[in-house]
Amino acid sequence: MVLIKEYRICMPLTVEEYRVGQLYMIARHSYEQTENGEGVETIINAPCEDPVHGKGQFTEKRIHLSTRLPFWIQAIIPKVFYIIEKSWNYYPFTITEYTCSFIPKLSVTIHTKFEDNSGITENCLGLTGEKLVERTVDFIDIAYDEVSSKHYREDEDLKFFQSKKTMRGPLTENWKKTVSPIMCSYKVVEASFEVWGIQSKAEEYIQKTIREILLLGHRQAFAWIDDWITMTIADVRSYECEMQRQTNTKVNAACTLSGPENYEVSRPLSPLPGNPDGNGRQTPELSPQRQNQSNPRRELRNSSSGWLSRQ
Repeated sequence: MVLIKEYRICMPLTVEEYRVGQLYMIARHSYEQTENGEGVETIINAPCEDPVHGKGQFTEKRIHLSTRLPFWIQAIIPKVFYIIEKSWNYYPFTITEYTCSFIPKLSVTIHTKFEDNSGITENCLGLTGEKLVERTVDFIDIAYDEVSSKHYREDEDLKFFQSKKTMRGPLTENWKKTVSPIMCSYKVVEASFEVWGIQSKAEEYIQKTIREILLLGHRQAFAWIDDWITMTIADVRSYECEMQRQTNTKVNAACTLSGPENYEVSRPLSPLPGNPDGNGRQTPELSPQRQNQSNPRRELRNSSSGWLSRQ
């Protein structure tokens, strides 16, 4: 059984403003959350195209997080562990998928749509049948839902924050009924972890973790508004490229293995032919030269001492 939740996250922004704000927030957040070899490593960042949604941007990332997981999950995974994130951004609609080759029964899919309203659209992502029946709706309040103590920063507390450039904020109680502009991120998250004995526990943990990330990310997007509100798309893409380069450096610098890294640092790429997936999306692929390069991390994971080899 797949656990389905729909998160609705409102912000005092317009959908058009958040087009820049989202890219800025993800790039900066990824950099700030990466340390000691754990965090987000960007592998591909390139244009893509969908027969329904048109042109967009495809990214593939590795999320290194072994020591950040609960001990009961660490016990069943290899010490060197990462999750693969693939995202197709056809703003204001996006698709994000999370998989892990070490845990083939792990699957998380997020469909997102942004609208200029306060979260009043009852079925924004067009769910049908059993998915609509099984879905639970969770409203996330970026000002009054508490982030974990390790993520709390006073200058990001939206109950007190006011933008100097837009004069928006602070967000008072019931702010969603009074502020203008206002927009909503609608996110349908489907989490599946079909491992006997821990399936329900794992799926609840996945949803809890995603909720915390969504709360923190959207909170930061508004708290950092004065840093990105005057940026153009070209400006934020340039910023994104540089932050991805620095973030990749932080991840790889902590690796004690010798030898060249398999992948180049992410940068804006020209359109690639790629391979259409089951939905017709053209997904950029790595060049044969980059695919065939020796990767010490991969060799470690495939060695006889790896977790999977013992099963």
